Amino acid sequence: MAASKKTQSLLNLVLVFGIVLCLNFLGGYIHGYLDLTEDKRFTLTKPTEELLQNLDDVVFVRVLLEGEFPAGFKRLQKSVIEMLNDFRGETGYLEYEFEDPSKGTLEEINTRREELAKDGISPTLFRMKDAEGMEEKLIYPYAIFYYKGRNVAVNLLENQGGQSQELILNNSVSLLEFKFANAIQKLQLSRKQVIAFTNGHGELGELETKDLVNTLRHYYDVGRFNLDSAYQIPEQLDLLIVAKPRAPFSERDKFMIDQYVMRGGKVIWLIDKLNASLDSIPPGNFYVPGDYNLNLDDILFKYGARIDPGLVLDLQCSSIPQVIGVQGGSPQIDLFPWFYHPVVVPKSDNPIVKGLDNVNFFFPSRVELVRTKTETEQTVLLSTSEYSREQLSPLRLSFEILRYEPDPKTFDKGEIPLAVLLEGTFPSLFENRVSESMLDGLEKMNQEFLPESVPTKMVVVGDGDIAANPISRESGGHRPLGYNIYDRKQYANKDFLINCIEYLLDQNGVIAARGKEVKLRLLDTVRAEANKTGWQLLNLGVPLVFLILFGLTYHFWRKRKFAR
Repeated sequence: MAASKKTQSLLNLVLVFGIVLCLNFLGGYIHGYLDLTEDKRFTLTKPTEELLQNLDDVVFVRVLLEGEFPAGFKRLQKSVIEMLNDFRGETGYLEYEFEDPSKGTLEEINTRREELAKDGISPTLFRMKDAEGMEEKLIYPYAIFYYKGRNVAVNLLENQGGQSQELILNNSVSLLEFKFANAIQKLQLSRKQVIAFTNGHGELGELETKDLVNTLRHYYDVGRFNLDSAYQIPEQLDLLIVAKPRAPFSERDKFMIDQYVMRGGKVIWLIDKLNASLDSIPPGNFYVPGDYNLNLDDILFKYGARIDPGLVLDLQCSSIPQVIGVQGGSPQIDLFPWFYHPVVVPKSDNPIVKGLDNVNFFFPSRVELVRTKTETEQTVLLSTSEYSREQLSPLRLSFEILRYEPDPKTFDKGEIPLAVLLEGTFPSLFENRVSESMLDGLEKMNQEFLPESVPTKMVVVGDGDIAANPISRESGGHRPLGYNIYDRKQYANKDFLINCIEYLLDQNGVIAARGKEVKLRLLDTVRAEANKTGWQLLNLGVPLVFLILFGLTYHFWRKRKFAR
C-alpha cells in the first residue's frame, strides 16, 4: 500500500514537471498579453500589426544602447526592448541585439565611430538631472534596421529645444512604434520614393533648403523639377514641393500640376502671399510689401484653400534685435517681440502635429478653407494663438510698432489658420476649359484628361520661409532648419515638414502610430527626498509585518489542528 502511494506520488510529480515543460515550450510560440494601461502603450496599432504580419524575410535590428546610462535614460532603453518584443510577438521575422559603441580599445572605438559617421549617425551628449545631481554621457541613441541588403538608421531620441529632459524622453518613448514601423515600411519599398522641389519660379534655392534636403536624402531620392522644361510631371515622382515661389505660374505649368494631382500626385504648397521680409524694412521708415501675383489663387481655391492677401500678427511670437542706444562707441542691442513672426503651438490631434514642438512662422498669411464640389476632408494643422489679428494688403511695415506696448484688445481675431491638410478627391481646375494644345499634348503621351482626381492628399501653408534654413552671411554655410538666430532657439519647422511628407507618402497607415500618447507621470523628487525615511520604513516594515502575521496565523492553526 505504501509502495503504491509512493509510486502514485512520483507519477504526479513527473506529470507536473511534464505540464510545466510543455507550457514553457508552447510559451515560446504563443505570445499574448492583456494591456490594462490607461494609454494602451503596449498595444500596437492595426496598421503596424498588418505590416509585421506581412514580412517575408528577417528584419535585423542593431540597437546602440548597451552600457551604463543615466538613470532617466534607462527608461528609453527598457522601452526599446519592450517595443521590439511587442514587434517580435507579431512576427517571427524580427531579431535584435544591443551593442555598446564605446566598448573596446581606443582604436576599435574610433573605427566604429567613423563607420557610424558614414551612415550619418553622430553621438549626442545627453544630460540627465537626478537626485544626486547632473549626470551626462556621450551616447548613440540609434537603432539600425537591416532588411534584404538595405538598412535605415532611426534616431530614438527626440531633440526638442526648450523642453525638459523628462518630456523629451517621454516623447521619444511615445514615438518608438511609429519610428520602427516607418523604418520597416521604407525598407520594404522596392525603390526609394522620389521628392522634387519645383524650379523656375524664384523658389527657395538649394542652400536655403539644404538642411531639409540633407535629412530627407537618408530615406528618399530628392531633386529639383523645372516645369518649363517638361511636358508632364512623371508618375514616378511621389511628392511635389512648391517652396516659396516669387514669379507667376503659367497656365501650362498649372495644367501639369493639376493633372499630376488628378492622377494621385501629392503636393505641399508653401506660399508667401506678400513680398515681406525684415531686410526690406528701412530703419526709421516704412515699407509696403507687394503681392507676388503667383497666379495660383484659382487652383488652390478649386482644391479647397484660399490664402488671404495680408499678414497675420500674434502676441505669441519670436523676437528680433533692435539698437536701443550707444555706449562706449558700440551699439546696444536688445530683443523685442516681433508679432509678424508667430510661434505656433500645435493643438490638433492629427498625427502630423500631435506631440510636436512649437513652429516658427515668418510673415505668414491666413489660409481659409473653402467648399469643393467633390468630397474632401479639410483639417487645420496649425493656427495662431487666440491673441492674433490680421493686416490686409496694402499695408505698411515698420519697426515703429516696437515703440509701444501692445494692446491685447486689438489682438482679438482668435485662432487664425496658417497650415491646412486637404484629403479626398479634387476637381480639376481645367474642367470644361481644356485648350486644344493641352489635349494634343496629352494625346501625344497617350493620356486622357481627368476632370476629377483619384483619392489623394495635399498640404497648404501660408508661409514659404517655414522651409528655409538660416544662412550664415560670414561663412556662407547654413544653420539647422527651424533654428532662430535671434532667440537662439530650435523650433520644430523641420519636424513639421517631415511629418507632412511622411503623412502624404504613407502607404500602409503606420503614421497612425504617431498619434499614440504615453502619459508622463513624474515623480515628485522634492517630496520623495523629504519623506525618504518614511518610505524606506514602509517598504521594509510592511512585508515584515505581513510575514509575522502569517507566521503567527500558521502557528495558531497548526496548534489547534494537532490539539484536536
